[in-house]
Amino acid sequence: MTHAHRCPRWLMLSSAVLSGWAFAQGASIYSCVDAQGRRLTSDRLIVACLDREQNELNPSGTVRRVIPPSMTAEERARAEARQRADNEARARAAEERRKEHAMLIRYPNAQTHQRARLEAVRQIEAVIEAVQLRQQELEKQRADILNEMEFYQRDPSKAPEWLKQRQADNLQQMASQQAYLADQQRELNRIHQRFDEELAVLQRLWQERDQAAR
Repeated sequence: MTHAHRCPRWLMLSSAVLSGWAFAQGASIYSCVDAQGRRLTSDRLIVACLDREQNELNPSGTVRRVIPPSMTAEERARAEARQRADNEARARAAEERRKEHAMLIRYPNAQTHQRARLEAVRQIEAVIEAVQLRQQELEKQRADILNEMEFYQRDPSKAPEWLKQRQADNLQQMASQQAYLADQQRELNRIHQRFDEELAVLQRLWQERDQAAR
């Protein structure tokens, strides 16, 4: 007598137990072939096959029933669009929760957030101060150039080319510094706005965390 095709007793018992459990739970598997010819299976009705027949299978793999199409192709397209929108909304919500969690770790209290704000502001203010000092230097240069140009008030065209070029360079640098200063002022405003928005979120997160800890 050969034992080549006999299953181990423990495997037979495990299969029987699992099968019995699945029947007790009334578990079903849904199967279909979608519009692209792919065989799909799921533990619930398959959205991609709502416009075609689906087989509801018993845990043993036999067909329990055939489910007729419940949607037209147009209805299924709308359902899939809704499902994509729902998935995207859930993904955005999960990403927002992740960002909030990271923010809470970075700023566990109001003091750490305020210190970060002051440091960011300090860096921009240091740049603004440097620009303002440069503007003062350019103003002094401009005063010197105007003093030299007084000799040519009656006919500025007679001023030497080096002096004309110096005056043009001075005006260009002053305009550049003024534009750069305006950019830094806008950046300073953006920093305060960002920290204000963060603070509004953090105040809610701190409150929720403290309530959960009680």
